[in-house]
Amino acid sequence: MIHKTIVITGASDGIGKALAWEMAERGYHLGLTARRLEVLESLKSEINSKYPDINIAVAALDVCDYQQVELALAALHQQLGQIDILLVNAGIAKAGRVGVMPLEDNLAVINTNLNGAIATVSAGLALFREQGSGHLVATSSIAAYRGLPGNAAYSASKAGLSSFMEGVRAETCKENIDVTVLHPGFIDTAINRDLASRPFVIDVEQGAKIFADLIEKKVQRATVPSIPWAIIGPLLARLPTSVIAKL
Repeated sequence: MIHKTIVITGASDGIGKALAWEMAERGYHLGLTARRLEVLESLKSEINSKYPDINIAVAALDVCDYQQVELALAALHQQLGQIDILLVNAGIAKAGRVGVMPLEDNLAVINTNLNGAIATVSAGLALFREQGSGHLVATSSIAAYRGLPGNAAYSASKAGLSSFMEGVRAETCKENIDVTVLHPGFIDTAINRDLASRPFVIDVEQGAKIFADLIEKKVQRATVPSIPWAIIGPLLARLPTSVIAKL
Protein backbone atom coordinates (compact mmCIF):
# COMPACT_ATOMS: atom_id res chain seq x y z
CA MET A 1 0.00 0.00 0.00
CA ILE A 2 1.31 3.44 -0.98
CA HIS A 3 0.64 5.95 1.78
CA LYS A 4 -0.02 9.58 0.95
CA THR A 5 0.97 12.33 3.36
CA ILE A 6 -1.12 15.25 4.61
CA VAL A 7 0.11 18.16 6.72
CA ILE A 8 -2.58 19.87 8.82
CA THR A 9 -2.10 23.23 10.51
CA GLY A 10 -4.24 23.94 13.56
CA ALA A 11 -4.34 20.20 14.31
CA SER A 12 -4.58 20.36 18.11
CA ASP A 13 -8.35 20.83 18.26
CA GLY A 14 -11.56 21.11 16.27
CA ILE A 15 -11.80 20.04 12.65
CA GLY A 16 -8.01 19.79 12.36
CA LYS A 17 -7.79 17.19 15.14
CA ALA A 18 -10.82 15.26 13.88
CA LEU A 19 -9.40 15.23 10.37
CA ALA A 20 -6.07 13.90 11.65
CA TRP A 21 -7.95 10.88 13.01
CA GLU A 22 -9.99 10.51 9.83
CA MET A 23 -6.99 10.64 7.51
CA ALA A 24 -5.05 8.20 9.71
CA GLU A 25 -7.96 5.77 9.40
CA ARG A 26 -7.72 6.18 5.62
CA GLY A 27 -4.02 5.31 5.68
CA TYR A 28 -2.42 8.75 5.35
CA HIS A 29 0.84 9.65 7.03
CA LEU A 30 0.45 12.86 9.05
CA GLY A 31 2.29 16.10 9.66
CA LEU A 32 0.59 18.02 12.45
CA THR A 33 1.20 21.59 13.58
CA ALA A 34 -0.26 23.84 16.27
CA ARG A 35 1.00 26.25 18.89
CA ARG A 36 0.81 23.65 21.69
CA LEU A 37 3.46 20.99 21.07
CA GLU A 38 2.49 18.94 24.12
CA VAL A 39 -1.06 18.55 22.77
CA LEU A 40 0.31 17.39 19.42
CA GLU A 41 2.61 14.87 21.07
CA SER A 42 -0.35 13.45 23.00
CA LEU A 43 -2.45 13.29 19.82
CA LYS A 44 0.40 11.55 18.00
CA SER A 45 0.61 8.89 20.72
CA GLU A 46 -3.15 8.35 20.70
CA ILE A 47 -3.33 7.96 16.93
CA ASN A 48 -0.28 5.70 16.76
CA SER A 49 -1.70 3.45 19.48
CA LYS A 50 -4.62 2.69 17.16
CA TYR A 51 -2.82 3.02 13.81
CA PRO A 52 0.81 1.95 14.45
CA ASP A 53 1.70 1.89 10.75
CA ILE A 54 1.00 5.61 10.33
CA ASN A 55 4.07 7.83 10.33
CA ILE A 56 3.34 11.03 12.27
CA ALA A 57 5.57 14.09 12.54
CA VAL A 58 4.63 17.06 14.72
CA ALA A 59 5.91 20.64 14.92
CA ALA A 60 5.05 23.59 17.14
CA LEU A 61 3.92 26.45 14.93
CA ASP A 62 2.27 29.82 15.34
CA VAL A 63 1.30 30.75 11.76
CA CYS A 64 1.62 34.42 12.70
CA ASP A 65 5.38 33.83 12.96
CA TYR A 66 5.85 33.93 9.20
CA GLN A 67 9.51 32.93 9.14
CA GLN A 68 8.76 29.93 11.35
CA VAL A 69 6.10 28.68 8.91
CA GLU A 70 8.65 27.95 6.21
CA LEU A 71 11.03 26.29 8.70
CA ALA A 72 8.28 24.10 10.19
CA LEU A 73 7.03 22.88 6.81
CA ALA A 74 10.59 22.17 5.68
CA ALA A 75 11.19 20.12 8.84
CA LEU A 76 7.99 18.12 8.33
CA HIS A 77 8.87 17.56 4.69
CA GLN A 78 12.27 16.21 5.70
CA GLN A 79 10.79 13.90 8.33
CA LEU A 80 7.97 12.61 6.14
CA GLY A 81 9.88 12.54 2.86
CA GLN A 82 6.93 13.94 0.91
CA ILE A 83 3.96 16.24 1.46
CA ASP A 84 1.10 15.38 -0.87
CA ILE A 85 -1.57 17.57 0.74
CA LEU A 86 -1.27 20.74 2.82
CA LEU A 87 -4.41 21.70 4.73
CA VAL A 88 -4.25 25.38 5.72
CA ASN A 89 -6.57 25.16 8.68
CA ALA A 90 -5.20 27.20 11.60
CA GLY A 91 -7.68 29.88 12.59
CA ILE A 92 -9.31 31.81 15.41
CA ALA A 93 -12.60 33.62 15.98
CA LYS A 94 -13.28 36.65 18.18
CA ALA A 95 -16.83 38.00 18.13
CA GLY A 96 -17.83 41.58 18.84
CA ARG A 97 -19.01 44.80 17.25
CA VAL A 98 -16.48 46.93 15.43
CA GLY A 99 -15.53 49.98 17.48
CA VAL A 100 -16.65 48.23 20.67
CA MET A 101 -14.47 45.14 20.79
CA PRO A 102 -10.72 45.81 21.14
CA LEU A 103 -9.01 46.65 17.86
CA GLU A 104 -6.33 44.11 18.75
CA ASP A 105 -8.92 41.32 18.62
CA ASN A 106 -10.00 42.26 15.10
CA LEU A 107 -6.41 42.47 13.91
CA ALA A 108 -5.53 39.14 15.55
CA VAL A 109 -8.27 37.42 13.55
CA ILE A 110 -6.99 38.91 10.29
CA ASN A 111 -3.40 38.13 11.16
CA THR A 112 -4.06 34.46 11.95
CA ASN A 113 -6.81 33.56 9.49
CA LEU A 114 -5.56 35.49 6.47
CA ASN A 115 -1.94 36.58 6.85
CA GLY A 116 -0.93 33.32 8.55
CA ALA A 117 -2.74 31.36 5.87
CA ILE A 118 -0.99 33.32 3.11
CA ALA A 119 2.37 32.58 4.71
CA THR A 120 1.50 28.89 4.93
CA VAL A 121 0.32 28.65 1.33
CA SER A 122 3.41 30.49 0.11
CA ALA A 123 5.74 28.11 1.94
CA GLY A 124 3.72 25.11 0.78
CA LEU A 125 3.83 26.19 -2.84
CA ALA A 126 7.62 26.45 -2.72
CA LEU A 127 7.81 22.85 -1.48
CA PHE A 128 5.30 21.59 -4.02
CA ARG A 129 7.20 23.20 -6.87
CA GLU A 130 10.42 21.56 -5.69
CA GLN A 131 8.84 18.10 -5.55
CA GLY A 132 6.80 18.64 -8.73
CA SER A 133 3.29 18.16 -7.32
CA GLY A 134 0.98 18.91 -4.44
CA HIS A 135 -2.53 19.71 -3.27
CA LEU A 136 -3.32 22.92 -1.38
CA VAL A 137 -6.49 22.91 0.73
CA ALA A 138 -7.78 25.89 2.72
CA THR A 139 -10.45 25.95 5.42
CA SER A 140 -12.55 29.02 4.67
CA SER A 141 -16.12 29.47 5.98
CA ILE A 142 -19.70 30.20 5.02
CA ALA A 143 -18.92 33.59 6.59
CA ALA A 144 -16.82 34.30 3.48
CA TYR A 145 -20.02 34.85 1.49
CA ARG A 146 -21.11 37.94 3.44
CA GLY A 147 -19.83 40.23 6.16
CA LEU A 148 -21.79 39.22 9.25
CA PRO A 149 -22.62 41.53 12.19
CA GLY A 150 -20.57 40.76 15.26
CA ASN A 151 -18.08 38.84 13.11
CA ALA A 152 -16.92 41.44 10.61
CA ALA A 153 -13.21 40.63 10.95
CA TYR A 154 -13.80 36.89 10.82
CA SER A 155 -15.95 37.27 7.69
CA ALA A 156 -13.31 39.50 6.10
CA SER A 157 -10.52 37.05 6.92
CA LYS A 158 -12.35 34.14 5.33
CA ALA A 159 -13.50 36.13 2.29
CA GLY A 160 -9.91 37.23 1.79
CA LEU A 161 -8.67 33.66 2.13
CA SER A 162 -11.18 32.36 -0.40
CA SER A 163 -10.24 35.05 -2.93
CA PHE A 164 -6.55 34.47 -2.30
CA MET A 165 -6.89 30.75 -2.98
CA GLU A 166 -8.82 31.42 -6.19
CA GLY A 167 -5.93 33.61 -7.29
CA VAL A 168 -3.45 30.86 -6.41
CA ARG A 169 -5.48 28.37 -8.47
CA ALA A 170 -5.28 30.68 -11.47
CA GLU A 171 -1.53 31.12 -11.00
CA THR A 172 -0.89 27.37 -10.76
CA CYS A 173 -3.37 26.09 -13.35
CA LYS A 174 -0.54 24.97 -15.66
CA GLU A 175 1.39 23.28 -12.83
CA ASN A 176 0.78 19.89 -11.22
CA ILE A 177 -0.76 21.59 -8.19
CA ASP A 178 -4.41 21.28 -7.13
CA VAL A 179 -6.20 23.97 -5.10
CA THR A 180 -9.28 23.34 -2.95
CA VAL A 181 -11.27 25.81 -0.85
CA LEU A 182 -13.77 24.42 1.65
CA HIS A 183 -16.51 26.54 3.22
CA PRO A 184 -17.87 24.81 6.34
CA GLY A 185 -21.06 25.88 8.01
CA PHE A 186 -21.46 25.19 11.72
CA ILE A 187 -19.38 22.24 12.86
CA ASP A 188 -19.53 21.49 16.58
CA THR A 189 -16.14 22.73 17.81
CA ALA A 190 -14.92 24.99 20.59
CA ILE A 191 -14.59 27.93 18.19
CA ASN A 192 -18.39 28.30 17.92
CA ARG A 193 -19.89 26.62 21.01
CA ASP A 194 -20.49 29.98 22.72
CA LEU A 195 -22.69 31.26 19.90
CA ALA A 196 -26.37 31.74 20.70
CA SER A 197 -27.44 30.08 17.45
CA ARG A 198 -25.74 27.43 15.30
CA PRO A 199 -28.22 26.47 12.56
CA PHE A 200 -27.72 23.12 10.85
CA VAL A 201 -24.77 22.27 13.11
CA ILE A 202 -23.10 18.87 12.51
CA ASP A 203 -20.73 16.95 14.77
CA VAL A 204 -17.01 17.25 14.16
CA GLU A 205 -16.53 13.61 13.13
CA GLN A 206 -19.12 14.00 10.37
CA GLY A 207 -17.46 17.23 9.30
CA ALA A 208 -14.08 15.51 9.11
CA LYS A 209 -15.47 12.73 6.92
CA ILE A 210 -16.96 15.27 4.51
CA PHE A 211 -13.69 17.22 4.47
CA ALA A 212 -11.73 14.05 3.72
CA ASP A 213 -14.08 13.00 0.92
CA LEU A 214 -13.88 16.42 -0.74
CA ILE A 215 -10.10 16.53 -0.39
CA GLU A 216 -9.72 13.11 -1.98
CA LYS A 217 -11.98 14.17 -4.85
CA LYS A 218 -9.81 17.28 -5.31
CA VAL A 219 -12.85 19.52 -5.68
CA GLN A 220 -12.07 23.16 -6.43
CA ARG A 221 -14.57 24.57 -3.95
CA ALA A 222 -17.41 23.24 -1.81
CA THR A 223 -19.52 23.92 1.25
CA VAL A 224 -19.46 21.54 4.22
CA PRO A 225 -21.95 19.95 4.20
CA SER A 226 -23.27 20.63 0.71
CA ILE A 227 -26.90 20.91 1.82
CA PRO A 228 -28.11 23.38 2.99
CA TRP A 229 -25.00 25.59 2.78
CA ALA A 230 -24.56 25.43 -1.01
CA ILE A 231 -27.94 27.16 -1.16
CA ILE A 232 -27.65 29.41 1.88
CA GLY A 233 -24.14 30.68 1.09
CA PRO A 234 -24.96 32.41 -2.19
CA LEU A 235 -28.28 33.57 -0.71
CA LEU A 236 -26.41 35.38 2.09
CA ALA A 237 -24.66 37.50 -0.54
CA ARG A 238 -27.99 38.63 -1.96
CA LEU A 239 -30.02 39.35 1.17
CA PRO A 240 -30.75 43.01 2.00
CA THR A 241 -28.54 44.55 4.65
CA SER A 242 -31.63 45.11 6.83
CA VAL A 243 -32.08 41.34 6.99
CA ILE A 244 -28.40 40.60 7.62
CA ALA A 245 -28.37 43.17 10.43
CA LYS A 246 -30.89 41.05 12.37
CA LEU A 247 -28.69 37.94 12.36
